[in-house]
Amino acid sequence: MMGWIAGPIRLVRDFRFKRFSAWAVFDPELDSTEAHRSQTRRGSPCRGWAVLTLALVGLLGTAASAPFFEDFEKTPVGKVPDSIMVLDGDFSVRDVDGNHCLELAADPIGGFGALMGPGGMTACDVSARIWAAPTGKRFPEFGIGANDAGGATLLVTPGVNAIALRVGEKTIATAPFSWRPSSWTFVRMQVWTHDGKWFVRGKAWNTGDRKPAQWMIDAPLPKAPNAGRASVWGNDYSERPIRFDDISVIRVE
Repeated sequence: MMGWIAGPIRLVRDFRFKRFSAWAVFDPELDSTEAHRSQTRRGSPCRGWAVLTLALVGLLGTAASAPFFEDFEKTPVGKVPDSIMVLDGDFSVRDVDGNHCLELAADPIGGFGALMGPGGMTACDVSARIWAAPTGKRFPEFGIGANDAGGATLLVTPGVNAIALRVGEKTIATAPFSWRPSSWTFVRMQVWTHDGKWFVRGKAWNTGDRKPAQWMIDAPLPKAPNAGRASVWGNDYSERPIRFDDISVIRVE
């Protein structure tokens, strides 16, 4: 009996050690999206460890959460994958130049969002790439979030050439950012804790630019975040669609 128990325990230990290799597979800062996808489509180590995790749940009752990644390539055009829960707005998968992505329609105008990834997360790392475009002097706002709908968000705000960290409707920090319109923008944020205090930090960079080596913006959270899912957000003030792709969510230990 003890040997039967020791086997799964040893596997969990090995999984917890080796699952950090998932960072190399689901690296939110890869310069080449196609290289990123080629890694995930091959029988990647991350997928293997994710399967192992699910198998061990039945044996031990708990397991480390596997990273979440969604590139929408397996979702038919016009649909929304099961991994996405739309909160409000007209979201659907579109084929843009041979690439599947999640699109927020330009009509109606307003602020809309969707949740994705595993629930119950507090400390986490969220990343995505997002396409948006202006109309004249009307600019969109877009970004990612953590800890469900009322949690922290990292938003690109082209109208003021900045990125912003918000909790609910309150902006808690801003940093300069020169957005390149009508192209893909990479965004990454992290909610983390240290010595009983909670913090959020983020960065953004345009396709083709060198990714920032350091976090561009960070701030303490006013209180411990609620456990919840990651999110994407778009304010289509420019009456142009906003597109989301390569969404990654990783639990931070």
